[in-house]
Amino acid sequence: MYYVYILRSLKDNSYYTGSTHDPKSRLIKHNSGEVTYTAKKLPWKLVWYCAFPTKKQAVDFEMYLKQGSGFAFAKKHLV
Repeated sequence: MYYVYILRSLKDNSYYTGSTHDPKSRLIKHNSGEVTYTAKKLPWKLVWYCAFPTKKQAVDFEMYLKQGSGFAFAKKHLV
């Protein structure tokens, strides 16, 4: 299984969307500062995730959530 997840920064309430095969270890990496993009907004809290049977489906949905209408959908329905 592959997962799409949304994190919320407890520092400034911003959101980060990503995909992974292991959401628990990925959250640990975000909160330890190992992910350059999220390191300045520690700590992060997992606020939503969803499982997909294939990596392609997960990455496609992640890309959708990072675009205009997908971003609006996530803000209105997922977080």
